[in-house]
Formats: sequence, structure tokens, C-alpha cells
Amino acid sequence: MIARRPALSALFKRREASTGYILLGIAFVLFFVVNTTTVILRNFADPAPGKAFWIMSAILWAIALLATRELATAVPRSSTAARIRDVAVPVLFGVTLLALWELVVRGLNVPPVLLPPPSAIATTIAASAHLLRADFVQTVLKAVLAGYAIGCGAGFLTALLVDRSPFLKRGLLPIGNLVSALPIIGVAPIMVMWFGFDWPSKAAVVVVMTFFPMLVNTVAGLNASSAMERDLMRTYGASHGQTLMKLRLPAALPFIFNALKINATLALIGAIVAEFFGTPIVGMGFRISAEIGRMNTPMVWAEIAMAALVGSLSYGLVALIERRATFWHPSIRHG
Repeated sequence: MIARRPALSALFKRREASTGYILLGIAFVLFFVVNTTTVILRNFADPAPGKAFWIMSAILWAIALLATRELATAVPRSSTAARIRDVAVPVLFGVTLLALWELVVRGLNVPPVLLPPPSAIATTIAASAHLLRADFVQTVLKAVLAGYAIGCGAGFLTALLVDRSPFLKRGLLPIGNLVSALPIIGVAPIMVMWFGFDWPSKAAVVVVMTFFPMLVNTVAGLNASSAMERDLMRTYGASHGQTLMKLRLPAALPFIFNALKINATLALIGAIVAEFFGTPIVGMGFRISAEIGRMNTPMVWAEIAMAALVGSLSYGLVALIERRATFWHPSIRHG
């Protein structure tokens, strides 16, 4: 019995997965989920779904979930396979959730006004691509990018000044915490009155929301280096600028990128909410407010989907740059 234990453990040992194995698994899950969902809706949902509909839906959910779990627990043979797996698993899980959403909404005959199925949202996205593109340009390319750049840049430069002044460090940072707690629904109308109805007022809201997270994180990062390291730089005769560039700013990079990631989502939320309080007849926030008044729920969900996609991509882009810029940090090397 003792001699057989290694054989038994080897039998249940998880096999290593090549890139081809992972790609084949991805293709299988996508094909299975999409086609099985179509078959279930075509043959079991009309006119009124019965037990067969829910049994088939449960089987689909179980098989797709198990297949995704198998991919998630596979041990990649190469770094390429690992990267593909890390991206594919959440995507496949999301596709499975969308299929479940479609089946439940169709099976329970949920009114589209309350919750439209993903297929209706996809149809709306395809039919209203020109409106979504115009809203994206107005909200993201104008208000969000301008406010994000100004707010993060101003917060970073102010942090460099605050670091040199104990007076500002004791006086400005508490005010920053106070301003960060201001409700956006109170700030947005004031910015609209100051800067007008077009995108500059939304950019101003984004500046207010992104300035202080960058300020606080950068100040904390500049103090992240140890006293021994700073003493060593003074021993070498390094000036303040040399110490800043060669020691303190590199040590502060994880804090700075943390603020950039936080602000990547805050900026989009701030711009969309600000558009509720006055804007030209374009913009993601305007479209959500207008279409919800018309009970056009699929269009509202289309805007929500676009906002979620933009926010996720912007966060992911900053995280990717962080991995390249702070490859030396333990959180990156061991993560």
C-alpha cells in the first residue's frame, strides 16, 4: 500500500498544458456555450419554457463552468500559455455568465424594460454605433483624458512641492482629505455653472476627483525610502535632485501607479455623472439620462457596457505600464 501511494498521486496529478491545449480549450468553451445557448432558445424557450428548458440550461452552465475551471487550474508549460490562460479564463467565465443571463431573462419572460437580454443589448450596440462613437469622443477623448492628465499632473507636481515644505504637508494634506470626501453630485453642478455646459466643465470635475488621490499617494511614496537609504545618498554627496531622481521617485513609483489606476476609473465615473447636470446633446452621461427617461433600457445598458469596457481597458493599460516600469519591485517579481 505504501509503495502504491506515489503512483496514485501521479495518477491524479494535474497535467501540464501547452499553448495549443489552452487555445483548444478556449475554442471549445466558446463554441459550446454559444451554440448550446442558441439551440436551447430555439427549441425549448417557445412558447413557454418548461422543465426541459431549465434542465438543458443547468447542464450548459455546469459543463461550461467545469471546462473553464479545468482551464483555470491547468499548469502552463510556457509564459505565453500562462498569459493566454490568465486572459482567457475571465473572458470565458464572462461569456458563461452572459449565456446564463440570456437564458434566465428569456426563460422567465422578464420585460426588456426591467432587464433586457444580452442579445438585445448587442443588437442595440450594432444599430447605434454612430451614437456610441459620438458619446465616446465627447466623454472619454475630451473630458476624461483632459481632466485625467491635468488632475494627475497637477497632483504629482504639487506633491513635489509639499514634500519640500512641512507647512504645506501639515496644512494641505488634511484639506485634500476633506475635498476628496466632497460628493460629486454637489461639485458637478458648480463646475457646470463655472465652465459652461460643454466638456470643459466635465473635465474640471475629473480634475477635482483625480488631483488629491495623486497628491496623497505621491507624498506617501516619496517617504517610502528608508532613512538608511537617504543617509547613504547624503554620504555620497548627492544633491536633493539626485536623491529625488535616483532614490525617492523610483521608490514612489508603486504609489504613483496605484493613484493612476484609481484615477483611471474615478475619472470616467466623474465625467459621466457630471453630464447628468447639463451637457450638449451628446455624451455617455447625457445618453443614459435621456434614454432612461424614454424607457429605452437596451440603449442604457449599451452605454453601461461601453463605460465598463473603457474603464477596464484604461485600468489594464496603466497596470501593464506599471509592470514594465516597476519590474524590480517585489510585488511584480513575485506576483
